[in-house]
Amino acid sequence: MPLEYTLQRMTPADAPTTVAWMTRQYGFDPKEVEEWVAHLHFNWPMSVKALDVAGEVIGLLNMSDYRIEEETSRMADEQPELLARLNGLRYIAVFSFIVAEAYRGTRLNYDMIMSLWPDLQQYDFVFIPVMHHLKTHSYWKRWGAVEFYRDAMSVYYMLPISTRGKVKIEK
Repeated sequence: MPLEYTLQRMTPADAPTTVAWMTRQYGFDPKEVEEWVAHLHFNWPMSVKALDVAGEVIGLLNMSDYRIEEETSRMADEQPELLARLNGLRYIAVFSFIVAEAYRGTRLNYDMIMSLWPDLQQYDFVFIPVMHHLKTHSYWKRWGAVEFYRDAMSVYYMLPISTRGKVKIEK
């Protein structure tokens, strides 16, 4: 039997759901997550949620317009030229991507991304920070994401969308 769900674009009214899911999934402090949601330039119209047939949220893909240096300020000191080149391009960030455990390994995550794909064409790349301990590194690499920087907390990937987004990364 095929899984049934609907996808909807998100609004600021989805902030409490985002806080709850991020707190539960990652173990973050709820107050800290509330601060992030309030101040890290969420792009609600470019974010998507998945709902099961009962209307319960089963997945969130939160997008943000925050800048790379807001995620990793060290890059400005360690690789200022690369940061300047990347900031010269148009990008959007994946802030959080969480799928309910019962739906992992299904096509739900693919459908969520593909629902945004036409709108992502206005960007040169998607900025994807992934904490070292998370399992999604290989997932994003399968999509074509390329590592461009890492620090003690995360690995930072870019998923090229346009030819301008295919920036040569020198390590």
